[in-house]
Amino acid sequence: MPRSARSTAGSIALVFLCGLAIGCGGNSGGRVSGKVTFKGQPVPAGKVYITPDSSQGNSGQTGFADIKDGAYDTAAPGGQGAVTGPVVIKVDGTSPTPPPGAAPDVTSTLLFSGYELKAELSGSATVQDIDVPADVAKGSPQQPARAVVVP
Repeated sequence: MPRSARSTAGSIALVFLCGLAIGCGGNSGGRVSGKVTFKGQPVPAGKVYITPDSSQGNSGQTGFADIKDGAYDTAAPGGQGAVTGPVVIKVDGTSPTPPPGAAPDVTSTLLFSGYELKAELSGSATVQDIDVPADVAKGSPQQPARAVVVP
């Protein structure tokens, strides 16, 4: 094979491999992590969803992470990074303990569902602690947010 053909083939292969590395990264978007508390206690389990706030002109992918022992991290296995800028964060919390008198197939207790707060995420790594108010469990999922943003 002539030298110019080898050089061109090598360049094409390099561009292809770089494209794969960038395009198939699995966890694109910025990393968001933090602690989640409810009634002053760490939330044992649940899910955090981080959606671009379209009412503020933001768009992109939704980030998500599992809550484990009061902490979440979109960079953890099973997570997805979030876009920067204005976002809406939705949190669902559960306890691995079934309620008293539950049916045998019930394995956990829903602590709260659909708690939302708005935040501004900046940079490639943001710490966003979330304190879910106690009255959220009483059926009022959208309360004023008390979030702590650490740059």
